[in-house]
Amino acid sequence: MKEGLEHYFSVLKEEKEPNFLKTKNKTTKTPENASLEELWKKHEQKELDDQGNQNPLDLKTKIADEVIKDCVFCENRCRVNRKQKQTGFCGVTAVSRYDDEFIHHGEEPELTPSHTIFFTGCTLKCEYCQNSPISTSPTKGTPALPNDLAEKIVRKKLEGSKNVNFVGGEPTPHLHTILKTLNTLEANIPIIWNSNMYMSKKAMKLLGGTIDLYLGDFKYGNNQCAKQHSEITDYLETIKRNFKLANQQADILIRHLVIPNHLDCCTKPILEWVAEELGKETRLNLMFQYRPTYKARNNPQIDRQLTKQEKQRALRYAKEAGLTNLVGEKNLS
Repeated sequence: MKEGLEHYFSVLKEEKEPNFLKTKNKTTKTPENASLEELWKKHEQKELDDQGNQNPLDLKTKIADEVIKDCVFCENRCRVNRKQKQTGFCGVTAVSRYDDEFIHHGEEPELTPSHTIFFTGCTLKCEYCQNSPISTSPTKGTPALPNDLAEKIVRKKLEGSKNVNFVGGEPTPHLHTILKTLNTLEANIPIIWNSNMYMSKKAMKLLGGTIDLYLGDFKYGNNQCAKQHSEITDYLETIKRNFKLANQQADILIRHLVIPNHLDCCTKPILEWVAEELGKETRLNLMFQYRPTYKARNNPQIDRQLTKQEKQRALRYAKEAGLTNLVGEKNLS
């Protein structure tokens, strides 16, 4: 475990290159007209060619462009051909769209000011979604053109952004576009993957070597709550796997939104697992700003804000788990 987001801060200080630039600076050879299986085989090779006509980020973009023909970017595994305008759970076709992009000052203190790019569509259907106009409108917004996005990233860095923050909605359905954008980008700037972490293992492999910080949600401590509130299956196994993989690839900062009546079934086991499996020094944002939006008003179980006692209990669970690197510890108002 990298204590204190060491890699992220090293990139921020320009002591290290961001991971995507390091990946671009390598070379590899891929046969012309290679099949998806051949592309994956090449991707899995640990030793890259010393000489070649392609960088590994090219290879990742080629694979991603093929995967969306039988899409398995997330664990919904819809297997639709998005290039033929077929849509699955997220509703996103091959054309990525974003609702807005701007320099955001409301993220965790080490991340602000952050250039946030809000992609439309989502791989979950959370009934309390606070970004429902974005997550439920995958066909709306501005088409995300890689060259255009790369130019905006450079411009925002000149205006003072510390990082690029791919968010939504959810960035996962837009992985092919994001990889193309990074392959165009030359700016020395940290890349943040701001996600619900419901990616497939293949998506995690493609993200490896491109992301500097995973800013990931850990919503539920069991599959039943995930199914009830977000309409997804195999949640816990997927999230645990992906956080372990993310921790091997880059720095991680975990967000846990405390939900009313879900402290013992979700908050407590999540905090205990993070401390045991990822380390007690893991940077974790214990978020107390839940409010009943979107469809939550129709569910009496979560149709209220947190009480002060629930916030205090969540903090007690974090301390009992031994977590020492919390964001939000004083947010009890």
